[in-house]
This record gives sequence, C-alpha cells and structure tokens, in this order.
Amino acid sequence: MKTIEDLKRMREQFQAENSIRQTGGIQVIVGMGTCGIAAGAREVMTAILGEIARRNLKNVTVRQTGCIGMCEQEVLVDVVRPGEPRITYGKVTVASVPKIIGEHVVNGRIIEDLVVGKIAD
Repeated sequence: MKTIEDLKRMREQFQAENSIRQTGGIQVIVGMGTCGIAAGAREVMTAILGEIARRNLKNVTVRQTGCIGMCEQEVLVDVVRPGEPRITYGKVTVASVPKIIGEHVVNGRIIEDLVVGKIAD
C-alpha cells in the first residue's frame, strides 16, 4: 500500500468480503481455545473452510472463538442460521464436517446425534 487510493481499494475489498455479517448470513464458529486446538480444532477449521469452498457457499462466515466451556466435548462447532436457534455440535471431527455443512448449513436440518447445546435466537 503506497497511496490513499490503495487504502480505499483495500477498504472496499474488506467491506465486500465481510458483507455477509452485515446481511445476517449463516455463521460457523469453531472453538479454538487451547483445549479445542489440542482436540483437533485446527484440522476441523481447515476442513470446514475446504467444504465451504468446495460447495462454493457465499452466504457463510467462518469465525473462531476462544474456549466455549465444554472441554470434554471438544472440538466444538456452533452453527448460527438467521432466525433459528444457535446449535452447538460437540466432538466434531474432520469426518463429520461434510455432514454438518451439507445437512445443517445448506439444508437447515440439525444433526441431533452431534448436538450438545441449543441457544434460542
């Protein structure tokens, strides 16, 4: 970045990439506290990003958070769909990522056998 115009272009690009948050798109949140990382959260995050890219999903934001507080259930992944309860999935593995993305994120069907918590919207 060398000029004000470069800065303006960067700002516009950043705003375009983050417009999902402003329009209420779907969020996938991965617990990346030390317990989550030790349980494989980095690999799960990589798998989630890969699955979203593979499916070319544009309305999904992937974020990370610190400790969610249920260390025995790590890796923890929250799915937040607008107007629906926040769902926390526990003991998520790389193998379960395509199911979570395909069933819940894309089709809105909660995978009950992986759910460890629900928070009303």
